[in-house]
Amino acid sequence: MTTAASATASATFDVADFIDRQPVGSFQVRVLLLCAAVLFIDGFDTQAIGYVAPAVAQDWALPRAALGPVFSAGLFGLMLGALIFGPVADRLGRKKIMVFSVLAFGACTFATAFAQDVWWLLVLRFLTGLGLGGAMPNAVALTSEFSPHRRRATMVMVMFCGFSVGAALGGLLAAWMIPAFGWRSVFILGGVVPILFVPMPMAMLPESIRFLALSGRNDADVAGLLKKVAPDQTVPAGLRPAIHEPKLDGIPVLHLFGEGRASVTLLLWVVFFMSLLDLYLLANWLPTVLHDLGASISMAAIVGAMLQVGGVVGTLVLGRYVDRFSFSALAVVYLLATVAVAAVGFSGHAIMLAAAAIFCAGFCIVGGQIAANAMAATYYPTAMRSTGVGWALGIGRVGSIVGPLVGGMMLARHISTETLFLTAAVPAVIACGAAFILSRTVPVAKLSES
Repeated sequence: MTTAASATASATFDVADFIDRQPVGSFQVRVLLLCAAVLFIDGFDTQAIGYVAPAVAQDWALPRAALGPVFSAGLFGLMLGALIFGPVADRLGRKKIMVFSVLAFGACTFATAFAQDVWWLLVLRFLTGLGLGGAMPNAVALTSEFSPHRRRATMVMVMFCGFSVGAALGGLLAAWMIPAFGWRSVFILGGVVPILFVPMPMAMLPESIRFLALSGRNDADVAGLLKKVAPDQTVPAGLRPAIHEPKLDGIPVLHLFGEGRASVTLLLWVVFFMSLLDLYLLANWLPTVLHDLGASISMAAIVGAMLQVGGVVGTLVLGRYVDRFSFSALAVVYLLATVAVAAVGFSGHAIMLAAAAIFCAGFCIVGGQIAANAMAATYYPTAMRSTGVGWALGIGRVGSIVGPLVGGMMLARHISTETLFLTAAVPAVIACGAAFILSRTVPVAKLSES
């Protein structure tokens, strides 16, 4: 090493290594909770259309399948939002894009309350989806980049519980609000809350410390954040904070296939595609199917919410095992999901049995998807983290578009409930296979080093 090179190396201070050596402190918990709050609102607004669908169809005298394109329009917006705003955030910063996304989906959700026909409902759900899709990958990346590697997957998964809690609460609130105030009230609430919430992350949420360090232009800000991460530690004076990762030029998504990442990227995309196909097929059509089986609109919303309740429990339980066993744990979870999803179809008119099966399906499908989010954030380095998570979610959103359409087509053809849910179990089998191959491809140590 030359003298100049040695001087450069000795003049830098590794931010990632510093964070990795610290315990999880109150500042990191605050970041986690703020990001969880963003996903809480995201989950409520994402799932709102599924809970109000039976009431909308009844109010407008629509056949069940007519709302399938509306479901998919919102999810298509989610896909584009993730694909576009993930790479943009890698250039401009996580915080800016996340705050903008929350404001955008809040305004569009509020406008949805005033839709007068299916066409406007479809357009407004698409626009809402753009904002929803931009918030999620940046919340994942921001939480990940303040977490020590040994707790990274767990922290991301705990943060992601916000989405499941928000989606589940949406069902419980919809069960009360629709009979009392009508289905439009759900969208009014879903629009007002994020708009009022925006000032909080603007004032309290920091920019990603790794993003700032990698940019090389914000040394004072990085030093201030390091002091908040570890108040009792002294940041070495005279050393420049840095991330020992390369800055990437060119088209961000192409880097997902460089340096031996191609096979892992493609396998992650298979997991995301199949998992989100299953998740959104179930999330969007469960209330309608349960209503067809004889449950009231309120009861259908409550029982359908068990999918997300199970997801919260699954996420909290699985976090420790994912940190320890990585993709091996994910393969087992999707194997169990196959059984749980199929069991929903054979619960018949027994609402309590259906609720138990839906809870188990949520435990595995939602918990598995959140684990996949955490591992994607852990696998990709800082310069492409939002891109990696955003594109994995974006490809997964293609599956989330296909799922409701497939469900609508099967319901339009009056396919039996048993056949519907047996079909829904197939994507879980494929996700299990892809996760198993990943477990043989990516060592746990690789995830810990990222």
